[in-house]
Amino acid sequence: MISTDIVIIGAGPVGLFAIFEAGLLKMRCHLVDYLPQAGGQLSEIYPKKPIYDIPGYPSVLAQELVDNLLKQAEPFHPGYTFGERVEKLEKRGDRDFVLSTNLRTEIHAKVVVIAGGLGCFEPRKPEVAGLTQFENGKGVNYMILDPEKYRGQKMVIAGGGDSALDWAIFLSDICSELTLVHRSESFRGAPDSVNKVMKLADEGKINLLLNTNLTSVAGSHKLESVSVVHAKTQETQTILTDHLIPLFGLSPKLGPIEHFGLNIDKSAIEVNTEDYSTNIEGVYAIGDINTYKNKLKLILCGFHEAALMSHSAYKYMNPGIKYTMKYTTVQGVNEF
Repeated sequence: MISTDIVIIGAGPVGLFAIFEAGLLKMRCHLVDYLPQAGGQLSEIYPKKPIYDIPGYPSVLAQELVDNLLKQAEPFHPGYTFGERVEKLEKRGDRDFVLSTNLRTEIHAKVVVIAGGLGCFEPRKPEVAGLTQFENGKGVNYMILDPEKYRGQKMVIAGGGDSALDWAIFLSDICSELTLVHRSESFRGAPDSVNKVMKLADEGKINLLLNTNLTSVAGSHKLESVSVVHAKTQETQTILTDHLIPLFGLSPKLGPIEHFGLNIDKSAIEVNTEDYSTNIEGVYAIGDINTYKNKLKLILCGFHEAALMSHSAYKYMNPGIKYTMKYTTVQGVNEF
């Protein structure tokens, strides 16, 4: 049995930052994550993808951000349980929660924080003939773990969101030939990324096919070509390539969290924006897994939510005790 002040479900960037914010208030944390390591989607899906919207970092690789968050949390000696999924949440008494995992680990805590990102997720796969036969190392992948794997090779990226745009920019100097295929004329990503992609296309550093859809893939033992069709002219085109990376986002599933008795709206947990508490007293939800009016699914917004949650959790755990916030520039960071 594990006992802690706060148990955090999810060891992504928001969950990791919550350790620091709770630690400043002398609350100890234990994190549980179904993945085999800390970092959530950043480590599992795009560890070497650059991130551009973290304050103070014009650009930081996803894994570098995770490593820094882990280092920032070190003074507060958090506990970790990896490779296990929380299956059951039970409240015993006023301030005692018991969580049970699929491997029968039992964790007792006074506060529960759900920072599970998108929950259990899997990539959305396009309906393309022959796609599955080139998965598992044969040319079709749904995430990029090591960009160097593609150095000097031909690649087709399909998608129009931030991930597709960012990888097209990053890999334009790595791949010998890179084609970005998007089914629309406009992108869903950040305007600055869109401008960079358009500039790369104008300079001939990438091939940009708009209003274009994937139709099929072909090859003998490995992927050799991708076929596309232009939506307006219905003209078809075959692109010789070594790799196809469809980036159409993730399909989120809450998994067991859906049965915890929380108020759920479209696979996200409803929260009170005063402190990101849920309808169950003592249970909070921060990061991409929660929902509220004008919600922005950004890491920096999750950091803000973690800070407010921690102060509310302190008051919940210590009723009647007045706390006066002191800035870290004054009190520093004191280890437990």
